[in-house]
Amino acid sequence: MSVLKEFRDFAVKGNMIDLAIGVIIGAAFGAIVSSIVDDIFMPLIGLIIGGIDFSNLFVVLSNPDNVAVPSVAAAKAAGVSTLNVGLFINAVVKFTIIAFVLFLVVKGINSLKREAAKEPVETTPAPTKEEVLLTEIRDALRATPRI
Repeated sequence: MSVLKEFRDFAVKGNMIDLAIGVIIGAAFGAIVSSIVDDIFMPLIGLIIGGIDFSNLFVVLSNPDNVAVPSVAAAKAAGVSTLNVGLFINAVVKFTIIAFVLFLVVKGINSLKREAAKEPVETTPAPTKEEVLLTEIRDALRATPRI
């Protein structure tokens, strides 16, 4: 079997296509989660904590020229080394949300698989009229004495 044929067989399998669709949907979901965290959750948490802007929460590690660095962007432009604590907190919150949603999805899929794996209880069908009649005839023949 040629390598191209093997690759074609692999690529057109349902699992490969499902994986590609999952990656595309995952990327779109990641953008939504980023927006929710950056634009809704973190500003609310910062407001509750005391007006902290997590996107600009950083610690200056090295500033040899003593340049004023009011933001992470200004620090990067000036070449100042910073420890971006706020961006790390944002990343942790994003990861937690995505991990929780994926946990719920996997849990749902696993429960569906368990339901599908349960074997149906086999019930014996009720005997037909003919079977009942034949059973009665058999029992009557057994009950009569043999000559």
